[in-house]
Amino acid sequence: MSVPLTELVGYFAAALTTLSFVPQAWHTFTTRDVSGVSLGMYSTFTVGVALWLTYGLMLQAWPIVIANIITLTLSAGILVMKLRYR
Repeated sequence: MSVPLTELVGYFAAALTTLSFVPQAWHTFTTRDVSGVSLGMYSTFTVGVALWLTYGLMLQAWPIVIANIITLTLSAGILVMKLRYR
């Protein structure tokens, strides 16, 4: 069974963009330092990721769905910490 090149590109892009977000999330979760986090940016970003997730679900585009489930979890966690620890 062969995976189409477009799907492989999608999974690779999703992995890279999601992984690039992990260091910021890890730093924020371990230090609870949210002083450098913009509430406006993270609010907008989190809503945008939720919409990308919805879009991926509507298309049944699994690279988009998987990446955005992970990213939404991380960004929502940071957003909650920003609201709680500001």
